[in-house]
Amino acid sequence: MSRLKIEGGHKLTGNIKISGAKNSAVALIPAAILSKNNSTILNVPKISDIKYLIEIMELLNCKISVKDDTMFIDTSKIKYHSIPEELSQMMRASYYYMGAMLAKFKKAEISFPGGCKIGNRPIDLHLKGFKKLGVQIKQEKNKYTLTAKELIGTKIYLDFASVGATINLMLAAVGAKGITTIENAAKEPEIVNIASFLINMGVQIKGAGTSTITVVGSKNLDKGIVEVFPDRIEAATYIIAGALTGKDLVIEGIIKEHIDAVLNKLTEANVSYKTEKDKITISKAKNIKPVNIKTLVYPGFPTDVQQCFTTLLTQAKGTSKIIETIYDSRFKNTEYLNLMGAKTKYNGNILEIEGITKLTGTEVYANDLRGGASLVLAGLIAKGETIIDNTEHILRGYEDIVLKLQKVGAKIEEI
Repeated sequence: MSRLKIEGGHKLTGNIKISGAKNSAVALIPAAILSKNNSTILNVPKISDIKYLIEIMELLNCKISVKDDTMFIDTSKIKYHSIPEELSQMMRASYYYMGAMLAKFKKAEISFPGGCKIGNRPIDLHLKGFKKLGVQIKQEKNKYTLTAKELIGTKIYLDFASVGATINLMLAAVGAKGITTIENAAKEPEIVNIASFLINMGVQIKGAGTSTITVVGSKNLDKGIVEVFPDRIEAATYIIAGALTGKDLVIEGIIKEHIDAVLNKLTEANVSYKTEKDKITISKAKNIKPVNIKTLVYPGFPTDVQQCFTTLLTQAKGTSKIIETIYDSRFKNTEYLNLMGAKTKYNGNILEIEGITKLTGTEVYANDLRGGASLVLAGLIAKGETIIDNTEHILRGYEDIVLKLQKVGAKIEEI
């Protein structure tokens, strides 16, 4: 088990470069199997989830090579293979092979995907959409077998604007005959990134980034190339770190429009920062004000940021409230924040944070990726030493988090 040791109380100063977006990269790699030749993906983050996706690609007889942050994928000799449980359960994103393999082979066998335990995360919207495309689904315990004689383009309405379901159905629709329309589609930047890749291969897609996406079924897709967008969640995490303990900390390589909802809440909380092109400069905030937050689908406040923002709000004078509308179990990190001295309590999907509280280092546990990141931020400002156990979750989503923080002055190490 990996652990992190953090000595709190050190200022962060210097530059942090944002890596490629985890949530884009983990969908772009499965999408690459749709090419009949090869694909190139630039700005791929070096995180553990990517490692597991490469293992699945190699299982499908694809050849993978990586140089710096660029991944080259040769799919010219691809062969069908079921996805074993030991790989599918390593990460949530394994489910993108459902849509991609249905488009490529008209079949897929995969166990229910793993990932962070942040509440009920069913794939019923994915399965419902697949059925509309003509897929037959058989479930045996934890294993799904999906088959189709032919995929037929149709109109699909999502009951919830799910990012995962939108991407999975876009991938499957590539292999469908005719036109598929996805209504109430997710609008996240990751959707646009995936669409750009597919369009580059030769797929006709319209509406990515809006609530209605149309995909024209395509065959014999050619070479594809795409650059992974900067990770908006990583950017928000380090910006919050700067608000907690920065001294002219520069976060570079961002797309500001992707994090407007977070920046607006920081402004409301009396946190100052300076923006310049793709950079944000931020220092430790004085007199942080309490705010109320409601997580929403994009372009609303992202659920993936609320846990880190909770750490910031422990330093706000007064009571703040967070309403979580996306997942039903995303406050587990507060147990450990409270162990460090925070005053939080939740009832159902509503969390209250009372500040200002002084945090003290102790031994804590990362239940999930973003919850673990919130504990890293707490450790940076806590008195004394913080030990975070089970940090494999954190390493799943943040490239070189230890090195990046060390370079700007944090006393942090992996043990």
